Amino acid sequence: MPVPPPSLTPEQLVELLALLKKVDSVELKLTVPADAGRRIMDNLGIDPLEAQIRQVVFFDTPDLTLDKAGVVVRARRLAVGADDSTVKLRPVEPENLPPELRKNPSFGVEVDAIPGGFVCSGSMKAVGALDVRSTLHGDKPIKKLFSKEQRQFYAEHAPKGLDLNDLSILGPINVFKLKWKPEDFPRKVVGELWNYPDGSRILELSTKCLPADAFQAAAEGRAFLSSKGVETGGAQSTKTRVALEFFANELKSLGQ
Repeated sequence: MPVPPPSLTPEQLVELLALLKKVDSVELKLTVPADAGRRIMDNLGIDPLEAQIRQVVFFDTPDLTLDKAGVVVRARRLAVGADDSTVKLRPVEPENLPPELRKNPSFGVEVDAIPGGFVCSGSMKAVGALDVRSTLHGDKPIKKLFSKEQRQFYAEHAPKGLDLNDLSILGPINVFKLKWKPEDFPRKVVGELWNYPDGSRILELSTKCLPADAFQAAAEGRAFLSSKGVETGGAQSTKTRVALEFFANELKSLGQ
């Protein structure tokens, strides 16, 4: 979950310091190799039976047109709790966002940081009377999963002429999510195990903090994970990127 400051170039460090003054929150993330996931879960004391079960689905074209434009459209089914949906734009320049958008309680600007890099994103979320399962089964159009505000946000940033209902369904993917407070770490930690249809898996560890606490949280996180035998300097594979490419290739192979 940490992003150690020494792993950033001087230029990145200057950029990050400037961003931290303009965003709402920071999420520090670390992905763990699949072959080490089981050992690490044991070291961290993760009990998989306490995890929440959810499904995540993305919407894009088989050529990932939205992704190339910096737009991510996602919905989630939860075994317990209400379904939700998100329209995300990344990267964003916080100072270029309209003031009324920044004041919207459904919109947030966050820095996602991994070892050696970071990205600033803006997300418009909706939670409530959504029925993701019906959309997956073709009973309701994709557009029904998104609020009026989300649809407007999408229209402003998606490639012209690409309607929400024209997108393909990428997924779903089964995810196990566990949130806990370790005894020897001062922050809550989230573990997400993404199980891809081909049998591959990605375990992501993360923690959120206020922008002013980012570097302290990173240092504490690195020390905590190192004490548990977790390597924090390995190559990173973001779960969203892997999912998009997997399902896009699947659609292409089916001629869709």
